Amino acid sequence: MRDVYLDYAAATPVDPEVTAAMLAYLTERFWNPSAPYAHAREVRDDVERARGTVARLIGARPDCLVFTAGATEANNLAFAAVEGHVVVDAIEHESVLACAATHARRTVRVGPDGLVDPAAVARAIRPDTELVSVELANGEIGCVQPVRELSRVVAAERARRLEAGETTPIYLHTDASQAAGVLSVNVATLGVDLLTLSAAKIYGPKQVGVLWASEEVRLRPLVYGGGQEGGVRSGTENVAGIVGFARALELACERRAEESRRLAGLRERLREALLARVPDMVVSGPKNPKRRLPGLLHVAFPGVEARRLVIALERRGVSVGTGSACAASRMRVSHVLEAIGMPRALAEGSLRLTMGRGTTEEDVDYAANAIAEAVCAEVSRRTVHASSIVAPDRKN
Repeated sequence: MRDVYLDYAAATPVDPEVTAAMLAYLTERFWNPSAPYAHAREVRDDVERARGTVARLIGARPDCLVFTAGATEANNLAFAAVEGHVVVDAIEHESVLACAATHARRTVRVGPDGLVDPAAVARAIRPDTELVSVELANGEIGCVQPVRELSRVVAAERARRLEAGETTPIYLHTDASQAAGVLSVNVATLGVDLLTLSAAKIYGPKQVGVLWASEEVRLRPLVYGGGQEGGVRSGTENVAGIVGFARALELACERRAEESRRLAGLRERLREALLARVPDMVVSGPKNPKRRLPGLLHVAFPGVEARRLVIALERRGVSVGTGSACAASRMRVSHVLEAIGMPRALAEGSLRLTMGRGTTEEDVDYAANAIAEAVCAEVSRRTVHASSIVAPDRKN
């Protein structure tokens, strides 16, 4: 029995080169960057070099980056920068939706493919809207959002306000955590004002993230104390994590083009193999492959419970997810599937299959066979169970 991992969207292993870059800061180079002596200053310089690396890779200025304890904190920090009305779409990550819930807000619907219509976003913007937040790529059904087009919508509203003499600012934020390993996250190309990244999604350490904010955005701290990170995020820096993040992003950028092509091929191999065995399988997300994350396949099986499939597949050595890790941990139907209009009965039989650097063609073939077997076994079980139910006696 093989051990096949198909949940890279939930967590990636730390790349050996990232581990090697971090190791010294967990052992002999342990100094606090805020201390005044030479060793501490050396470590502080290492943090700033890492900041410069991340900034260069996303096309930004180093002093516009704030390192955080993950993407969730970065998203919270982005929303804390505004007080007025916000616009989000219905399939954002839970952290974005929770932040939006603390503001006056408008939630924009998405299409059955999960894509946001820029025209709908334009209609949702009010004169007091200060933030539009749309993720670059959804981590559950894999749709890549038209962020560049959304940047033009926000720019047009900004120009209108300037001409009308209105002073309310408006910014565009994107959570690019799920996209950074396979798509460009250059802030100028995307046209955004704030961008969130997570090391944990690109083979870096968990609990390390970054928020980039343009010079026009005035960030407000969520954590007060010693004034680290330009006074925006107090607390002793996670030096090993920051260095690891920078190395992980370097490797992701170096390998992005080749890895994206490879993962797209594996995704199609898995999709075709499953459809050949289970023809009534439903595939979610955009039909245009350019609008899909290359390593993500979201599928649903009519008449089957995903939670039973997860257990059955684990026994066969295949680890899969049923959606975002946050929703899967509570075994509930995801808000993403509800937003794209998937019937509940079908959503309850859905799996998110995500591939990564360690996935091989042999893994995909083994997983496809295991999934098909598990689905067929579950359909047979339910059929036998249904046929064994005795109709109640109506004579009495």
